[in-house]
Amino acid sequence: MKRVFLGLGSNLDDREANLNMALCRIAENVGKVIKTSSVYETEPWGFSAEDLFLNMVVEVETRLKPSGLLGRILMIEAKMGRLRSGKGYSSRIIDIDILIFGDIVLNTKSLVIPHPLIHERRFVLVPFSEIAPDLVHPVLGKDIKSLLKECKDKGKVRLQDCKTARPQDF
Repeated sequence: MKRVFLGLGSNLDDREANLNMALCRIAENVGKVIKTSSVYETEPWGFSAEDLFLNMVVEVETRLKPSGLLGRILMIEAKMGRLRSGKGYSSRIIDIDILIFGDIVLNTKSLVIPHPLIHERRFVLVPFSEIAPDLVHPVLGKDIKSLLKECKDKGKVRLQDCKTARPQDF
């Protein structure tokens, strides 16, 4: 079993329901959900949009290989109505990113692990540091709480009072 951390985000329609649906589908198709962070409302990153995001990080145990995990994530996103244009960042019903996959370092045309922008995004680091502050990034060699302290991103990340599913719900 591999310990995997996924970043989830949504800024369209019922954002909270979208996160819950993604969590259920992750539990059904990827593996056991071990931990879930709180939900945070955040500004769009890398593009402009009126709709704010809800973001969270989850820890999952999986038997999948990285390519299999990517395939399952893309399937979940597609079933939830995510349309990928391939043209930069945009608003979306759901976004699921592989942040860290055990101690695997992978750089292929279709998949880069760990996610190359973790250390630049407060909307990832704040919820990530909530559930795994001492986890060491396998490339940068620093723990998540240190990466958050060093992060230059000034985007607002506000804790939300959401009723998202917890590991015991699966």
